[in-house]
This record gives sequence, structure tokens and C-alpha cells, in this order.
Amino acid sequence: MIDRTLFNADHEAFRDSFRRFMDKEIAPFHEAWEEQGYVDRAVWRKAGENGFLCMTMPQAYGGSDADKLYSVVQMEELARGGFSGIGYGLHSEIVAPYILHYGTEAQKQKYLPLLATGEMVGAIAMSEPAAGSDLQGVKSTAIKQADGSYLLNGSKTFITNGWHADLVIVVAKTDPAAGAKGTSLLLIERGMPGFEKGKRLKKLGMKAQDTSELFFDNVRVPAENLLGTEGKGFICLMEQLPWERLQIAIGAVSAAQAAIDWTVAYVKDRKVFGQTVAAFQNTRYKLAEMQTEVQVARVFVDKCCELVAVDQLDTATASMAKYWCSDLQCKVMDECVQLFGGYGYMWEYPITRAYADARVQRIYGGTNEIMKEVISRGMGLGGR
Repeated sequence: MIDRTLFNADHEAFRDSFRRFMDKEIAPFHEAWEEQGYVDRAVWRKAGENGFLCMTMPQAYGGSDADKLYSVVQMEELARGGFSGIGYGLHSEIVAPYILHYGTEAQKQKYLPLLATGEMVGAIAMSEPAAGSDLQGVKSTAIKQADGSYLLNGSKTFITNGWHADLVIVVAKTDPAAGAKGTSLLLIERGMPGFEKGKRLKKLGMKAQDTSELFFDNVRVPAENLLGTEGKGFICLMEQLPWERLQIAIGAVSAAQAAIDWTVAYVKDRKVFGQTVAAFQNTRYKLAEMQTEVQVARVFVDKCCELVAVDQLDTATASMAKYWCSDLQCKVMDECVQLFGGYGYMWEYPITRAYADARVQRIYGGTNEIMKEVISRGMGLGGR
């Protein structure tokens, strides 16, 4: 295998530390969290106490001034363990960066330290019942009032961390007639009159992840809760999506490698017709094919991580990583379940849960079909 050069000794020391945290605070409870449909709130506070949230934020706002590779390590380890209920990545590396990049100093001072401690859980609300990958199609409106505030109406669905969320970045139209140029971002806090959370959604996989619906009925949003410039929300979304999509690829490669490792251990032990499953040529060749493809994907993703660290990851390349790696993840999970045989269909086996968890990777963050559209446009092949 090709030795990875992405991480230094400090990153690997952090990996060991975070693994110990997972072994103590996550692994013993994750199965129960899957049953109840959400992780316990305490796991957020414990992560904050250990400095595992918002690590890349400046120290002035409660972070550690760490480089993004520390977050990459964390994403890899959570994916490796199959801990799909833990929404640290979205909280720390999507919500917090939006506030850091586009927020006022007052917004940074107010929200980032609370996100870093886990006192606040963050979410971002883009998807709607009739608008998923097409962010220009959002119907939620935030109409400016005479006093400068905004009146927010609409609904959102499939919102990760939505049920626990104390702070939600909401995508809404402040000028519905202007299309994408009328899109803005607003900071909505738990408890604002008219802001209600719907039921936790029951999903095929990621059962411990508190995904929910959000409803906004004449929510009066103070002018100071506008994030960034009015009408520039769509630009902000486009600027941040490459890193979000790369995060999906990072998790996909790590989860696929974990599946291969579980399967290798299983086929070397499991016997059929008087010999181990690993003794069959088909088994060895299937695993060799999968390991080759995952190795290729890891090298590409590591290169993308190098690019994002110096702010050079472009949209098309991130879309390639997201589409290719999530497709590969689903392929690997399917092949590994087959090699497990009947046990691969039993929920108590990690491979079964990983199979269910993987399927959404090809959908969220923009469907893989949309990723191909983005890539083709980057090649100069315009659509309609």
C-alpha cells in the first residue's frame, strides 16, 4: 500500500486521542442511540470539553487554530467506526465556518464559543420538500420589514442535527423575484416564536443521526441575524460547497476501507465446504479489486485535502471526489455484504449498518447526477 504523507506526527497523536474518546464516549452507546433515533446531548458537551469541536476556529472564538487536517482525522475515525449518528463534522466544519467567513464580529463572538463548547449545536437548513439539490428553487421567504427585521416563512426537511439544533443557518429568499440573487442566509435560534421542529425522520440508515423537519411560521428575525450580505447567500453556498462535498468523500473512503478490513477478518475465519471463505479465488479477487479502487480513491482524496488546506480546491474537483467516492463506497458495501453471506443481512453486524448508512452519500451534498453536471460544465460542456 502507498504510505500516506498527508499527516504529521501531531495529527497521528490526535488520531490516537480521538480514538480513545470514541472508545469511551461513543462506541458503548451508539447502538442504543440508533434505537432511540438520536445521540445523547451529553456527547456534544463532552466533545467540547475535550476540544474536539470547532478545532479549526481561531482561539479568540473558542477554537484551537488547528489546520483542517485535524478535522479530516476526526471524520475518518468516525467513519471507520461506523458512528454515523455523530454530527460533529457538519457542526464544526460547515456551520462554524459560515459564521467565521461571513459573520459580523458580534455574531462570531456570540455563537462560535458556544459551538466550540457544545453548549450550542449547529445545523444548516437548505433542503425543502420541493427543493433538494436545486438550491435556487428554495421557496422559504424572509421578507424585510419596515423596522429592518425579516419575517421568515417556510419549511425545511432532511436537516442533519435538526432536532438537537440550537442555531440554524436558514437559506431563504429575501427577494423571491430575483432568483439566486435574492437568496440570503439567516441565523435562527431555538426558541424564536414561530420556529418549530417537526418529528425526527426515520431513515434507511444513519439511524442515530437526529435528522428532522423544521417549520417557520412568521418568525421575526432581527436585522443583526442576517448572515453576510442580503442577496449574496447563494454565492456563499457555492463558495463553501467544495469543502462540504470533500467531507463526504473523506467519510466514504474511510468507511469503505473499514468495510474491507471487517470482511478480510471475517472471510479468513468463516468456513464453508471445509475451507475458509478466503480460500476461494472469487473472494480473493473481489477483495483485491475493492482494495485497489479504495487505494486509488484515497490517493485522490488526500490530494484534494492538500488543495483545500491551501484554499485551492475547485468545485469540479470536489464534485469528482464526492461522486466517485460515494459511488465506490456503496459498491464496496454491497460486495462486502455478499461475502458475509446471511450474516451480512443481520443488523448486529457493523457491515450491515454501514451498508444502510452508505446509500445517502450519493444523495446529500448534491446528488451524484448533479455532481456530473457540475463536472461537465467545468469542462466547458454547458447544459440548457
